[in-house]
Amino acid sequence: MIVIEKVCKAYHLKNRSEPVRALDNVTNHIDRGEVVVIIGPSGSGKSTLLRSLNGLQGVDSGTITIDGQIVTDKKTDINKLRTEVGMVFQHFNLFQHKTALENIAMPQRIVLKRDRKEAEEIAHDLLRKVGILDHANNYPSMLSGGQQQRVAIARSLAMKPKVMLFDEATSALDPETVGGILGLMRELAAEGMTMIVVTHEMGFAREAADRVIFMDAGAVIEENTPDNFFDNPQSDRAQEFLRQIL
Repeated sequence: MIVIEKVCKAYHLKNRSEPVRALDNVTNHIDRGEVVVIIGPSGSGKSTLLRSLNGLQGVDSGTITIDGQIVTDKKTDINKLRTEVGMVFQHFNLFQHKTALENIAMPQRIVLKRDRKEAEEIAHDLLRKVGILDHANNYPSMLSGGQQQRVAIARSLAMKPKVMLFDEATSALDPETVGGILGLMRELAAEGMTMIVVTHEMGFAREAADRVIFMDAGAVIEENTPDNFFDNPQSDRAQEFLRQIL
């Protein structure tokens, strides 16, 4: 489903003579239906890699291909690609002047050209799926953080994506809310959705992932099945990281 080949990205900062390597020759393949969790310290390149997958972040070199479409090719219709690659952010990014229902229905009407009735039927079904149908007519300011994140997930699912990307989707939520969102993500994984998840939730990584990728300094340091990675990390850097967080 996803092929990442020798991807590099560097940032040039005013106070540094040497560029900061956000992505350093990253290569990886992700199968259809696979759930991959990316972990690592802050600044390791996790979110940069995720944003590169749907063209929100350009790269300096290398190629990214999703279901045969070359994301890094300037000829690719990036807006069409993004309809097939759903992304859920840390801070929800809902339209504050639209209800939960409208937040899910409006992108379908604008991007996919669905009529109002079809878009709202799909929105209702997805609000039911994520457990907040009774909040359909509420505005984001009337919803809790967890409820807003459920709307954001439903909005992405409404586009019928081939891949879902989650960028620290629970880090802005209170501890009591996190479990519900992780449970919803587990349901999507069980349904066979191809998912790439950047998270600090190690319990989710161990339970839901098919594979864990550990990044540091823009590079993939280690990858393995969850049990092998957490029980027997191979690299010194991964061992140090796990000692600090577990």
